[in-house]
Amino acid sequence: MKKINQRLQRLVNSDICQAENVEEYKEELIQLSREIENNEVTKKQSKFFKALSDKNRLKILKLLRVREMCICELMIALDMSQPNLSHHISILENEGIVNRIKKGKWVFCSLSNKEIVENMIKINIL
Repeated sequence: MKKINQRLQRLVNSDICQAENVEEYKEELIQLSREIENNEVTKKQSKFFKALSDKNRLKILKLLRVREMCICELMIALDMSQPNLSHHISILENEGIVNRIKKGKWVFCSLSNKEIVENMIKINIL
């Protein structure tokens, strides 16, 4: 904690930081953290982004943004086994990203909110 206080003191002493008092600034930062903290929302966001953190799940989303697809179509397109694909679909379904609909003996998947997925996929990371 002493090193953090020293770093904060150096920051306050620099021309970069607008604060004048280290202790007051420290309290401001702690208060800011409390204001943005919402554990329930943060937990949901973390699970949501974790669901998107797998390249196979991203491929599933990209395919489903083209059209609703049967599990067997996804298996062929992605060269995946049924259990492996079902695992990925379950993760996406649990986070409300994908819908799974049974039509007779067939199970089809679709995006639950195509607009959100479109916007997410458009993001290019350097």
